[in-house]
Amino acid sequence: MKVLIAYPALGGPLSPMLTQNRQFQWYHVPSFIYPLIPATAATLLAREGFEVLWHDGIAAGATQDDFDQLLERNQPDLVVLETKTPVIRRHWALTARIKQILPGARVALFGDHVTARPRETLEHSPADFAICGGDVDVSLLGLCRHLADRAKRPPGLHYRRGKQIRSSGPFVLCDDLDVLPFPDRTLTHAERYGEKWRRFEPFFYTLAGRDCPWHRCTFCAWTVTHPRFRVRSVDNLLAEIGELETRYGAREIFDDTGTFPRGKWLRRLCEGLIAHGFHRRLRFGCNFRFDWLTPGTARRMHAAGFRKLKIGLESANAETLRRLDKGTTPAQIEQGCRAAARAGLDVHLTVMLGFPWEDLAAVERTYELTRKLMRSGWVEMLQATIAVPYPGTRLHEEALEQGWLAIDPEDWDAYDMSRPILRTPADVGPQTINELAARTYRLHFDPRYVAHRVLKLRRPEDLRYALRGVKSMAGHVRDFLRGTG
Repeated sequence: MKVLIAYPALGGPLSPMLTQNRQFQWYHVPSFIYPLIPATAATLLAREGFEVLWHDGIAAGATQDDFDQLLERNQPDLVVLETKTPVIRRHWALTARIKQILPGARVALFGDHVTARPRETLEHSPADFAICGGDVDVSLLGLCRHLADRAKRPPGLHYRRGKQIRSSGPFVLCDDLDVLPFPDRTLTHAERYGEKWRRFEPFFYTLAGRDCPWHRCTFCAWTVTHPRFRVRSVDNLLAEIGELETRYGAREIFDDTGTFPRGKWLRRLCEGLIAHGFHRRLRFGCNFRFDWLTPGTARRMHAAGFRKLKIGLESANAETLRRLDKGTTPAQIEQGCRAAARAGLDVHLTVMLGFPWEDLAAVERTYELTRKLMRSGWVEMLQATIAVPYPGTRLHEEALEQGWLAIDPEDWDAYDMSRPILRTPADVGPQTINELAARTYRLHFDPRYVAHRVLKLRRPEDLRYALRGVKSMAGHVRDFLRGTG
């Protein structure tokens, strides 16, 4: 049985951010984030004896015609597509095209939108399966076993029986992540993926846990697919880091767990990184939280080889942080940035705009705090996003209840972050939000921020890193200004 796991090109001049499946945006200057769980799925299937094809036309710069030719040339029995709310209709149409090219092939779609509304995909497209839940690697293996030898259908599957749509029951999560293989980076062309901000190459991703031990933020799409946090053992992650270094020559690794674990687990990991000497040869980054970032934790992580922490500021307003169930305070944001900077860690802030209850004064407070942190030298870089209430999240449910959506709730294309879709106070119109997002990105060109960054230039590669960042930030400004027309 031949299985194709694919991210076909979607056409147009901009690149879609699809493989992370937390949020979506069309980019002028894209990052290609490695889809760790689908890559683990490909590895599992190959080890089970299935013939696996991997095609990421977005990362590879392929065309729609390239994908069609791939189908005709390889004749896969099952085509598997990851999707997201803003492109779900495109994938429904793509499913129909796949069926035209290969009438006998089966098609399966997965992702947080499919998990929240599985019947919808089968009602609006000729897809054969909607795979629910976040552990797609385990679910897809179960589906392929079922198709190959009529084994029992895996839980969390919606499928067709004649003209009826059936369900195999609620999805089940894998509790022991250590039993899963490390992704085969050769099979899945891991060399094509990486962040714009990567400093060292080869650059790779890991996934210590699925997905976040806090797991309460109302806007997070991964609460839909991963309703319970699970974490790998420290020894298992250290073994993967060792493989990335010895087999693939890794020099920098970013862990894309929604929030990296803390406490004894993190302490043991830092001790292990030092014991193996990884702290001297590799650099690490991860997603983290401000309320966990004490001076002691920051120093321990830096000593173990960590260089970058990506952390959600989201808003400088305590009421907004409370309503989002973020669990942090504005004071903790400032304290965490200072602790990280003093320990030698680079902080990557994420800022969110466009909440229905934030007036212009509230939005400006977020901008002013962000500017203060950037100009202080405590923050290396930031990213600004517009709040998008993806189906299945608590924010989406609240938006429906409160009448906050300024669009047809099922106009899925509009959920692409090109403009706000949540109603905002009268003094904060959609154009204002887009302009504020662009203005936030322009903080990378603030003279005081630039002065701090220039003082940290030590080697030629530091300058190349900085120039790459300038190009990236200019692209992000364009990303948001295109939505103001």
